[in-house]
Amino acid sequence: MNPRRSSPSSPPSPSDRRLSALARHLSPPSESGSGGGGGVISRSLASSSSLGGGGGGGGGSVFSHVSRAPEDPILGVTVAFNKDPSPVKLNLGVGAYRTEEGKPLVLNVVKRAEQQLINDRARVKEYLPIVGLAEFNKLSAKLILGADSPAILENRVTTVQCLSGTGSLRVGGEFLARHYHQHTIYIPKPTWGNHPKVFTLAGLSVKYYRYYDPATRGLDFQGLLEDLGSAPLGAVVLLHACAHNPTGVDPTLQQWEQIRQLIRSRRLLPFFDSAYQGFASGSLDADAQPIRSFVADGGECLVAQSYAKNMGLYGERVGALSIVCRMADVAGRVESQLKLVIRPMYSNPPIHGASIVAAILRDREMYNEWTIELKAMADRIISMRHQLFDALRARGTPGDWSHIIKQIGMFTFTGLNSQQVAFMTKDYHIYMTSDGRISMAGLSSRTVPHLADAIHAAITRVV
Repeated sequence: MNPRRSSPSSPPSPSDRRLSALARHLSPPSESGSGGGGGVISRSLASSSSLGGGGGGGGGSVFSHVSRAPEDPILGVTVAFNKDPSPVKLNLGVGAYRTEEGKPLVLNVVKRAEQQLINDRARVKEYLPIVGLAEFNKLSAKLILGADSPAILENRVTTVQCLSGTGSLRVGGEFLARHYHQHTIYIPKPTWGNHPKVFTLAGLSVKYYRYYDPATRGLDFQGLLEDLGSAPLGAVVLLHACAHNPTGVDPTLQQWEQIRQLIRSRRLLPFFDSAYQGFASGSLDADAQPIRSFVADGGECLVAQSYAKNMGLYGERVGALSIVCRMADVAGRVESQLKLVIRPMYSNPPIHGASIVAAILRDREMYNEWTIELKAMADRIISMRHQLFDALRARGTPGDWSHIIKQIGMFTFTGLNSQQVAFMTKDYHIYMTSDGRISMAGLSSRTVPHLADAIHAAITRVV
């Protein structure tokens, strides 16, 4: 006799009861509906299936009406690129830095910081507070506003850790939709494709102001001033702090000052998106200057920060939202309401990426190492601009291509139309967004000639 099997006279063991219950659920119901309730459960499931439920059987899904969504216009470029077997294919769509060898880069200083975290035996994986890692928030505010910022010294800034730049924009947008009297936000045309979606879903009404002039491939400064000058009093205005995406066209410091004066005179509320601090010019301070000029005048503003580009922490989703207020007590109340936005959205942010950033920003030696690596990335991108410009000029490509070296940051707005982009993808296996934006960070000295050949062919053969 098997000692593990119950005798007929003994009560069934817990494992026997579980097996019996499982058998009843899996077996078809009897005609009489007996079987300890199994038949009732099975008939219930069958009834659910016949009504279109997703519980199994031959019925359809309750989601059968859902249509397939189009690919994201930016991330979809990578999907198409990955399917292309060509050995010469080139992905210039997604804004992620690549080395001269075309490989993703993890900064040495980031590796050092991570090793420090690993070696710290006292570290735990507990939840962060709703607003995130306190040291990260404090250091992020100093990085973007300046350590000597009067707003920081007077405790007029509240900073919360968010899910990179996108999450910072969304949290800021939802806060404004709940607590600001104007629900209209003006964003530049063109702008990053996610901006209108983020702010619309946050509850704001999106309108556009002129920014880029296709004729000059530069800034439509007069159009910008006219549109912001006619915006309703108090409207929110989204401003790219530096390295405008997708055009790479930034105002000069003199133009920024005119923009500041106009925004303050119209009592508009500036909301800065800072995705490329230090990554544009190679200087953290220079790239933050437009924001600091708005803070220095004592007015209020919002700032969304991302560490995806300047620390290469793309997948860690590390960012911050800072709101500069006129008074310290107001900043405290604002923070209390930001918690109410964040808590039902994602509860609290992740700890690892923020700990990396804090480790680098707090340590003078590591901070200096970071600035060196950051400038090397920025300089390589600038070098790619000059190499592409020289290659097009050497080929005698029709048109003025000086905008390539006048624009700044990760992206260049080439001026190519959608037909020319499609031609380059089909004949040269070069992938970019249909508006002609290319990521200069995805280029290398080896691939510049291939891109120049493709652009020359597109310009001379496709209208």
